[in-house]
Formats: sequence, C-alpha cells, structure tokens
Amino acid sequence: MTEQASPLRPHTGMLRPVLVSAIFVMLLTGLAYPMSTALVARILFPFQSRGSLLERDGAVVGSAIVGQNFTRPEYFHPRPSLTMGPDPADASKTIAAPYNAGLSGASNQGPTNQKLLDDVKARVEAYRNENGLAPDATVPVDAVTGSASGLDPHITIANARIQAGRVARARRVDEAEVLRLIDANTSGRWLGLFGEPRINVLQLNLALDTLPASKAK
Repeated sequence: MTEQASPLRPHTGMLRPVLVSAIFVMLLTGLAYPMSTALVARILFPFQSRGSLLERDGAVVGSAIVGQNFTRPEYFHPRPSLTMGPDPADASKTIAAPYNAGLSGASNQGPTNQKLLDDVKARVEAYRNENGLAPDATVPVDAVTGSASGLDPHITIANARIQAGRVARARRVDEAEVLRLIDANTSGRWLGLFGEPRINVLQLNLALDTLPASKAK
C-alpha cells in the first residue's frame, strides 16, 4: 500500500525561512537602522539630535524648538499658545495649558468664529496696554494669534521691537541694549530665501539675563 503524503508536509519546509526572514527584518529595521541613523545624527548634528536643549549654569532650561509661556514684564513674551492639558481636579476634563508639548495643536476655530474674534480683540487690547501703545496702534499678528502647533518658539522682529521698551523699563536698562540683543539673536531666512527673519524667545530671554545692569527680580 502506497503511503500518502500529508497535505501539511509541503508547508513545513517554509517555516524556517519565514522565521529567519522575520528575525532578519526585525533586526535590520528595528535595531540596525535606527541605531545607525541615531549614531550618524549624533555625529553630524549633536545639538539637534539631543533635542536642541538649552542650558544655563549647567542646567537644562528648555528646548530651542519648543516655546515657553513667559508672562513676566521683564521678559519677552511668545505668541499665544492654545494647547490644552488634563485638569488636575478632574482627569476627564482639559484646561488651557500653554506650550504643552505633549498635546500640540491649535484651536481649530475658523476666521468667522465669534469666540476667536473676541479672543483676538482681547489679546490686542492687552498687548497694547502692557506695552504702552496707543489705542489705535498696529499690533503684529503673531502677538495675538496662535500657531498651528501651539509650540512656536519664535516671534517676529516687529513683535520683539515693540516689546523692547517694556522689557527695558522693567529691567531698568537702556532700551538700546535690549534692541542690540534683538539684533544679535535674529535668525535670517534659510539660505537667504526661505522663511522670514525671526527671534527665538527663549534664547533672547536667556541673553537678557546676562546683561550686567539688569535689575530684574
């Protein structure tokens, strides 16, 4: 009597190459590739690959690519951030948490949304008041509107120069010194073509704290 081959037998020979292939792909894409790219990044871009972290007196104070919510008068203020965060009193709810890097996003309110219009109007009034501007003074758009990410670390040159007077008065320093720091910390267009001149708020505020005559508390 002729022995009949099991219908499963032809497939058992595929098990070993399938497992070997799976392990090879896992090692290649899950270990070798990310480790090699991380190593190359550490060598070619050491600052960026570590999160673009900024330090003061040996301690990390933030990242150059994530804004912070400065509100004190002796510091430059960033553009509004509309990010949210969990409510400490009720985890099922969210509250405003400016520059929350764990929940990046915008308000998603359209240009005809009444709440957006009211919020912008209130920000314009507050900006004019805190910087001593006339009631009809032009206000830079980045001073009263949030970015799409809610984490934008930069402000425009116009925004910074308007705030310079307030910062100088709060620190009791010459406004010319503050304007000099603005110029020194201005980043131009990439390759001279792309983007707009801008200022990193955290870097500028760190530079402010190095002013010898600073009286800020």
